Amino acid sequence: MPLITVSYTTSRQSPSLKADIANAVSELTAEILHKDPKVTAIIVKSVDAGDWFAGGKSLAEQKLASYWIDIHVTEGTNTKDEKAAYLAAMFKRMAGILGPLHPETYLHVDEVKGDAYGFGGLTQERRYIAGKLEVALKAA
Repeated sequence: MPLITVSYTTSRQSPSLKADIANAVSELTAEILHKDPKVTAIIVKSVDAGDWFAGGKSLAEQKLASYWIDIHVTEGTNTKDEKAAYLAAMFKRMAGILGPLHPETYLHVDEVKGDAYGFGGLTQERRYIAGKLEVALKAA
């Protein structure tokens, strides 16, 4: 049930580029972080390379691509090793999609408390407790 925002810049153009990014992010999030793709939301936004600066120069000048991925997950649901593997795998996969990446390319796993995060009108904590008690879920 993560919400993932992907901002990217690249000189590569493809009618399926945003879908390719969303599919790669969804696949790696399921494979490494064990998040269900059926309840994963992904927002993909393009940023002009002339508007993205790293190391004091625009990425257009440097002829490099980059991304910023911000993923919100429930606190305590992933290990340090899983998060490290996710970051490394995403860098490799996105380089294949976007082209050579600037070293200042970021991914942030934001761990949110279960009582402060959820979807469909229910917190993750409520979903967890209902699952443990084997009771039906309903919004508060």
